[in-house]
Amino acid sequence: MNGILNFYKKPGMTSQDAVSSVRKILHFRHVGHMGTLDPQGEGVLLLGIGKGARLFDYYLGKDKVYEAEFEFGYETDTLDKDGTTVSTTDVFPVEEEIKAKLGLLVGEQMQLPPKYSAKNIDGKRAYDLARKGVEFSLKPCRITVYEAVLAAKTGENKYLFRIHCSGGTYIRSICRDLAYSLGSLATMTSIKRIKCGKFALSDAVTEEALAADPEASIIPLTDALSDLPRYDVADEEYSKLKNGVRLDISLFFDVPFTVYCKGELFGIGAIEDGKLIVKTNLREE
Repeated sequence: MNGILNFYKKPGMTSQDAVSSVRKILHFRHVGHMGTLDPQGEGVLLLGIGKGARLFDYYLGKDKVYEAEFEFGYETDTLDKDGTTVSTTDVFPVEEEIKAKLGLLVGEQMQLPPKYSAKNIDGKRAYDLARKGVEFSLKPCRITVYEAVLAAKTGENKYLFRIHCSGGTYIRSICRDLAYSLGSLATMTSIKRIKCGKFALSDAVTEEALAADPEASIIPLTDALSDLPRYDVADEEYSKLKNGVRLDISLFFDVPFTVYCKGELFGIGAIEDGKLIVKTNLREE
């Protein structure tokens, strides 16, 4: 059983809870998520099934689209509503002021992750250290925000934003930084991932739908990777490719590409010193 599952994660469910649930439904242990979504968050959570789990690095870096609500007037230690309030302010920006600052969020930039995050600090998770009150510093990470739109006012000092960003972007940090640019404070009160790469929330599968028809829910790897350039190795090279022999290649790919031979998906390819290798083996065996 190999493939990708576009899973709908409910609010309150951790990413690992989602993995455990799918393992039980499928009666199959080899399931892994392709990047976490905050426990309070909902929406698209990609899961790798079988050899699909080998695509973790590939999908982790995919662009994401989120809808998130920010509430102005206070900041928590986690930068979301589940944290403890650490600061308050009586500066409440209005819609026009917020829209005027949104342009500052767009583009390539260095972003400081939240202390309550899954970042690795000397082998330990940042959120574990933060909960214990351990002092530590995080390094800014390079991210790109492609679009940031104020979608609606949802309540008193509450606004809904739609954000298209690169993998590795923390929406909680965007909330914090937008508020600071306005001389205010804000906390993320909800988040919904509506797209990851080409996978949309409208096509996401719930636990109930998965249990009702597991086979129809799992996307074959050939379909999941259909948006990548494809390179077909000559049929007579099948045995060499199967045995890991590096083959001469005259083409050059500057993006990930799939490798096929005799119509069979071998995996994600790479070119090293003019030779073709299968970097991520996805072949059915």
